[in-house]
This record gives sequence, C-alpha cells and structure tokens, in this order.
Amino acid sequence: MKKRNRVSSLAALAAAALLAIAGCSGSGGKEAQEGSGGIGAGTADTPRLRVAMITHAAPGDTFWDLVRKGAEAAAAKDNVELLYSADPEAGQQANLVQNAIDQKVDGIALTLAKPDAMTGVVRKAEAAGIPVVGFNSGLDDWKGMGLLQYFGQDEAIAGKQFAERLNELGAKRAICVNMEQGHVALEARCGGLRDNFDGKSETLYVNGQDMPAVQSTIQAKLQQDPDIEYVVTLGAPFALAAVQSVADAGSSAKVATFDTNKDLVKAIKDGDVQFAVDQQPYLQGYLAVDSIWLYRHNGNFSGGGEQPVLTGPAFITKDNIDSIAEFAENGTR
Repeated sequence: MKKRNRVSSLAALAAAALLAIAGCSGSGGKEAQEGSGGIGAGTADTPRLRVAMITHAAPGDTFWDLVRKGAEAAAAKDNVELLYSADPEAGQQANLVQNAIDQKVDGIALTLAKPDAMTGVVRKAEAAGIPVVGFNSGLDDWKGMGLLQYFGQDEAIAGKQFAERLNELGAKRAICVNMEQGHVALEARCGGLRDNFDGKSETLYVNGQDMPAVQSTIQAKLQQDPDIEYVVTLGAPFALAAVQSVADAGSSAKVATFDTNKDLVKAIKDGDVQFAVDQQPYLQGYLAVDSIWLYRHNGNFSGGGEQPVLTGPAFITKDNIDSIAEFAENGTR
C-alpha cells in the first residue's frame, strides 16, 4: 500500500505539472476565460487540433456531463475542436472509435469499460499514428493496449477505502448495486468492497438504463432482506433512486455511493446520502484532452508511459460538503 500511495502522489504531481505547462500557453481574451468552466488560462495560439472523445456513457447519466464539461474547457483553452460521442454498447463504442480514425483526427481519448471489445480498433488508431489516451475505465488494461496515458481512479483502492469506511461505521450487511454487469471499473468497485468489508457484501445487478426498474429492484431486495444496513450505489443518479427505494420499502438502510453530481451533493447536505466517493470526472475529461495537446505540441506525456495519473478517490461527507457545494453547482465537481 505504501508503494501505491507513493505512485498516487507522484501521479498527482504529474497532473499538476501538466496543468501548469498548459496554463502558460498562448494568450486569450475575456470570452475564452469565461467559457472555460472556471479555468481562466486563455487560449493557445498553436495550430488547431481535432480530438475525438469516445465514452461508454448511457443517456441521461449526469456523471458524463461533468466529464464533457471538463473536456470542453480544455478544448477551448487549447484551440482544439472536440468531437464528443458516446454509446453504452461496447461494439458501438468501437465503431465510434473507427469513425474517428476515418476522420484522421489528431488524437483520441476513450474509456475502456469493456476493453476486449476495444483492442482491435485501438491498434488500428495506433497504426494510423493517432495518439490514444484512456480515462475513467481501464486502469488494468491501458498500458497493455499501448495507450499513451491514463487518467482516472484506481477502482480497487476506491472499493477498499469504501469498505474501510463502512467498517469504521460498524456496518455488517451491505449490497453493492451494479448498473452494468461486466463493466470492469464497476466490478472492481464492488469487488474491492466485498474483499475488504468486515461484514457481508452482496452485488445486486440492475439495468442502469431503466431507472424505474432500478428503484423497484432495490426496493424489493430491501423488503426481502430487512437486515441490510447500507445500500452502496456506483453512480449519483442511482444513489438518489436508492433513497426513494429505502423510503418505499420502509427500510432503515442508509445510502452511500460512488460518484457525485450537484443533486447528490445536496442529498449529502440534507442527510439523505451518508457519503460519496469523488473521482473528479471534470478533471478526467480536462486532462484527457489537454494531454493530447501537450503531446502533439510539446512531446509531453505523464507517468513515463508506465504510471496512471490518479484523480481519486476523495470522500465527500457532511463534514466537508460546504467546501464542495460551490464547485458542484458550477459543474466542476
């Protein structure tokens, strides 16, 4: 663990260095500064790049709004045309990457929720001389697939720390609500929780693209097992659905979650959700785009091609919620 913490610290320093370098590039006016989501660094005067960002986002998942906002801020600063697209189906996501290759973009930023489906198309991008960076999902796979860099959270560590927090609270029974079976990052979260929780943890699979069904499935599980003390969700919208499920089931279970949005921050402040793990999606989107600009124009890349830049986990609780709320309202946390 000490070695991992040292890697995390180095990665954080690398990320800070990237931002510092990028912040010195070019000059920009008031419009560029105001349109950057809180980043007032101006606009680069380097030749315009075209960068494709392809994610596995499902329609309506507000987590990806934060990712996209960060990517758009970096694109505005770096004089980049951002081509954003998403599909939750791995095969369709691979097709979107192929479309980006066909358009001869200057770089690709993508997620590896289901890396096996992406291997072939990533190799095609690399063969075409297009730098590819990963973010959010695929920590265990990005290096083996030849990606230039990776920005995200170590989900196994996040799951472990989540379990340790539940242990400190004395919890004995929890369910981990997974909204996409086979998604490597989500499986790692539930696995980290299960392997490090002193009590009993069970994974409950739901269809994340059908929120009423998510809510009713959680409710039914709570009614079936009144000993459940914590409902652990893997995304902010699902935490808010779980709050309603708990109420409808007449359960005494508490809700805690991975990932945030501004409504989730309010739920923590109100006491409806106990705490959340924040992996900083805005930062992931920002760094993914900015890293391609740095590589294309300066030859810079972080981690020596060996280590990821970690953006989490950080815990948001009622104790620190006031310091987060302003940024959540702005859409940067």
